[in-house]
Amino acid sequence: MARLISEADVERLLDPDALIQGIAEALKALTAGQVIQPLRGVMPFGPSTRFDPAQPPGLLFMKPAQIGDALATKLITLVPDNATRGRPTLIATVLLMAPDTGEVLAVMEANMLTALRTAAATAVAADALSRPDADVVALLGSGVLARSHARLLRRVRRVRELRVWSRNPENVVRCAQEIDGVACDSAEQAVRGAAIVCTVSNAAEPILAGRWLEPDALVAAVGAPRPTWRELDDEAMQHPVIADQREAAEKESGDVILSGAHVYAELGEILLGRKARPPAGRPVIFKSLGLAIEDAVAARLVYEAALREAR
Repeated sequence: MARLISEADVERLLDPDALIQGIAEALKALTAGQVIQPLRGVMPFGPSTRFDPAQPPGLLFMKPAQIGDALATKLITLVPDNATRGRPTLIATVLLMAPDTGEVLAVMEANMLTALRTAAATAVAADALSRPDADVVALLGSGVLARSHARLLRRVRRVRELRVWSRNPENVVRCAQEIDGVACDSAEQAVRGAAIVCTVSNAAEPILAGRWLEPDALVAAVGAPRPTWRELDDEAMQHPVIADQREAAEKESGDVILSGAHVYAELGEILLGRKARPPAGRPVIFKSLGLAIEDAVAARLVYEAALREAR
């Protein structure tokens, strides 16, 4: 029978250091052509009584992939109006399957898995692309992704100050308290002087201006996963762009598409030494789309930890 694994179990079982290493290896395998990962499918949905495909209340994302012995698919619903209902705007579920038989091994609640593997990808990028002494981090967003990024960035850098801003001042204060950070009154206040900037919002219009960035800043652009959504303005997107996957960035990222930005490299190319890190003296943009192979790797780590615990 398939194991049912709750959010609490995912958080307890998923080792952050093993996850960061696993994501780094997955990104290298992607660049090397050693994975199966079609682009995500996206379907609008909503109550039949008021459903308008042109303005859907929700989106369903479908993300299958296989890397090694990890075969998985993730289903994600995005319903922005859920925030007004006191419910998560993103709800994710992962099915982990056996690659030899196709049988379902585990069904996992995956909001926390998503938050942790997303932050792990940012941690990999920060370790490869930010200054070794980067110690001031700005988080533009105050939800679960801000919390997971605070946790995992501390695994790769000695973070001295974590700044938090979002459009909800109450959430900013709450998040800053929980992650031992500093609440900021504006995005500019958070970004000025920061060595690492993470945009982890639900924004559809730019919230980060390129003129605020330090010369050697790393920007992890994590939100805006749709071709018409943006978090970064044109000035920010003029800087070298490194993507988790080139094809995904060029077809799915509004930040890339609407700015006309060129993707300099995949992060896997940097990690494999196939391309050099962009020269110092300019900000670097890491565009993270959130890859299905990352979900598969994280789910496999959780499943293996659950098996060890049960022995």
